[in-house]
Amino acid sequence: MLRLYTHASCLQHDPGPDHAESPARLRAVLQALDHDRFAALDRIEAPRATREQLLRVHTAEHIDRILGIVPASGTVRLDEDTLMSHGSAEAALRAAGAAVAAVDAVLSGGGQAFCAVRPPGHHAPPDRAMGFCLFNNIAVAASHAMAAHGLKRVAIADFDVHHGNGTQDIFATESRVLFISSHQMPLYPDSGREDERGVGNIVNAPLSPGDGSYEFRELWEGALIPRLHAFKPQLVLVSAGFDAHRNDPLADLRLGSEDYAWITSRLVDVAHAHAEGRLVSSLEGGYNLLALAASVAAHVGELLDA
Repeated sequence: MLRLYTHASCLQHDPGPDHAESPARLRAVLQALDHDRFAALDRIEAPRATREQLLRVHTAEHIDRILGIVPASGTVRLDEDTLMSHGSAEAALRAAGAAVAAVDAVLSGGGQAFCAVRPPGHHAPPDRAMGFCLFNNIAVAASHAMAAHGLKRVAIADFDVHHGNGTQDIFATESRVLFISSHQMPLYPDSGREDERGVGNIVNAPLSPGDGSYEFRELWEGALIPRLHAFKPQLVLVSAGFDAHRNDPLADLRLGSEDYAWITSRLVDVAHAHAEGRLVSSLEGGYNLLALAASVAAHVGELLDA
């Protein structure tokens, strides 16, 4: 069974008309999934994350700041790239809540889930917003899996073109979490070197500008997928960013939608081998609307066939 978590509030986070992380991204994703091919999706309204769930990875001060910013009009700038509008705090609660609810569902009923939400999350460290991200959705989900369900081995696979620095920061000393990331270097946020290893639970695999399908698949097949198998995760979580696509405007890798189908199938294999098939994926980046729609369709299509 494949569950799709989303919420209309995620369309109300509006950083402004010229911002790359626009509501049009989620509209493109939902339109791509509004197709006969995806008729079997179990579509579920995302709940809000609770304060207790957020506090497992974020400071109280950060949570209070984000939830306290509800401008009547316009935007409030948190950093150079990250802005909040009237609907942003609610969207952030729903985005994190979707990932938590998806974890509850797959751990109780099996199967997989995809969270079509925004804002994204993997750049957000414990104490601040960063890089379009307000709360770290996938980290909140991983911490919930350990705290509420007692899991001892949770794997996070991040194939966004940008390094998931926030996720790495949150779990750098948490041996129950294996964080694996492929990403372009050099590129924002200027982290993700191979020598950043945490307590042996962080695996960074940089790609160079201009790398494409061959380099991406060789990296995952030769090094990262074996590391996931060796860890034997009880749950596979995916930070699903689609901005390594050749048409994406924010980076310089050259993947196609077929590469996202491929990596999804390989991560599903890991989940079936060790986690009873349990996998939760949450949307991160992807800023060319046509490329994003095609890549999400490829990703979700593989999950649907899992």
